[in-house]
Amino acid sequence: MHASNFDLDTYLRRIGHTGPVAADTATLHALMRAQLFTVPFENLDVQAGKIVSLVPEDIAGKLLGGGRGGYCYEVNGLFAMALQALGIAYRFVAARPMFYPARRPRTHMALVAEVEGRQWLCDLGFGSYGIRAPMALDVLDTDVGQDCDSFRLGLDAQGEYLLQARVDGAWANQYAFNLSPQEWVDFAPANYLNSTHPDAIFVQKRVVVLHQPAGRLILVGDLLKTVTTRGTQQRQLADGEAEAVLGELFGLVAVRQAACAV
Repeated sequence: MHASNFDLDTYLRRIGHTGPVAADTATLHALMRAQLFTVPFENLDVQAGKIVSLVPEDIAGKLLGGGRGGYCYEVNGLFAMALQALGIAYRFVAARPMFYPARRPRTHMALVAEVEGRQWLCDLGFGSYGIRAPMALDVLDTDVGQDCDSFRLGLDAQGEYLLQARVDGAWANQYAFNLSPQEWVDFAPANYLNSTHPDAIFVQKRVVVLHQPAGRLILVGDLLKTVTTRGTQQRQLADGEAEAVLGELFGLVAVRQAACAV
């Protein structure tokens, strides 16, 4: 994944990473967590009536220079740019969300990185129950604790990887994927669907998620949730409050048009 305006040093400043970087496992883990904690998952462009651009230069400009976040193709695309700059091998994978009542197409995009002889699922754009660190593909059916959350990878009846999260004390399916490599252009139809289809959650309501070491902040419509190990606190935003909350709590700037579109 290459963008002519992507600069690794600018990326590292954007995510607040000040440590060493190399094509190794430690860097893979450190960068994923740093980006998760600084670049929000958000669909504000969709809420403003825009089709999200998959042009790599647009993504780099928006997330690095524009002080914005994005949804899965954007935040994972940005991470792919960093991996490529570091010389870490990766592939895009198409994932089928599994938490809907009806079967859905493979509209989610994640990454599988290969470093130091192991393959790791990396995903910075799955919202509320997205993983918080890379997960090794050779560790299956094992409860993996990540901060306040627990995840596990297994194989489903079709032999595909199945990601589950522990939700309210029970394992809940999140998405399934295989290792068939996808080209960037393969996600254009799913991106168009997520940007325009009336049944897509991103079209229906504003969704903003920022992960934190102790939990996560979630804004769905005008409902603000703070999730930590101590539980969930929530409140309904007053009219006109969203823009301030997006800036102060989620670190998003230049969102007046998008914030007011809901």
